[in-house]
Amino acid sequence: MHLVQLFLPLYDNENRELPRELFGEVRRELVERFGGMTAFNRAPVDGLWATDGKTVRDDLIIFEVMAEVLEPGWWAEYRAELERRFRQDELVIRAQEIQRL
Repeated sequence: MHLVQLFLPLYDNENRELPRELFGEVRRELVERFGGMTAFNRAPVDGLWATDGKTVRDDLIIFEVMAEVLEPGWWAEYRAELERRFRQDELVIRAQEIQRL
């Protein structure tokens, strides 16, 4: 079993708030494909990273799904599509193997 996490920004690269409909669309797509999802969206998380000698900050929400089989090719295509929709140079989607207890 795999836990897949999508780190989605609340603002685009020009610091414009992204439409809530984008997040609803991703929710629907994940539920349809994986049968459910979890959203950590009560309080956005802060993402920080260094680039070109300065620190960049993002407000993020995290969507998670559990998948029996990890499909890296599908996830790479979906990530590219989300980068386009969310007007991002790069989005992080990560996966880890988990054991259901």
